[in-house]
Amino acid sequence: MRLKSSIWVAAYLRRCQKEGIFGAVRKRGAEDAGAVFVKVALLDGNAMLYAPAPQTVYDESRPAERLFAPASPQPVPEQSVEERLAKELRFDPDVWIVETEDRAGRHFLDLAKA
Repeated sequence: MRLKSSIWVAAYLRRCQKEGIFGAVRKRGAEDAGAVFVKVALLDGNAMLYAPAPQTVYDESRPAERLFAPASPQPVPEQSVEERLAKELRFDPDVWIVETEDRAGRHFLDLAKA
């Protein structure tokens, strides 16, 4: 059974805070099963976006984990990330948007057991 989105987001933000990274919920989604997108602002005008991973990367032995994939291999201008998030919101208004700020780009989502 997968954790509710609201619980996962709270735990993720707590992890970021513990590491000295500012993070906040920009948009609350569906409490139970809303998709979660994580934007990491690098504080130089660029950002990384981590989106829910496609179903093909899930391991059948651990189907309850939340996995994330970077939307691009390298940082992109923040405006590009914002455009992608606006598109996601039009498609699914129940998504969560979490934003963190870290010059080093730390995200704690490494294929991603946050």
